[in-house]
Amino acid sequence: MKRKDLIKLLESNGWRFKRNGGGHDIYTDGNNIEPIPRHKEISEELAKTIIKRRNLK
Repeated sequence: MKRKDLIKLLESNGWRFKRNGGGHDIYTDGNNIEPIPRHKEISEELAKTIIKRRNLK
């Protein structure tokens, strides 16, 4: 999955950019945080895990 597509999905579900980490960007929904790796492509397995864990639609 492309990184920008995962970020669009997060943002459309109310998540917003919080800060940069070492090799990740940190997104938050106000209560939880989710690190997103800074790679152009994110593995399907990781993308599916994030989508399932955060109940993204």
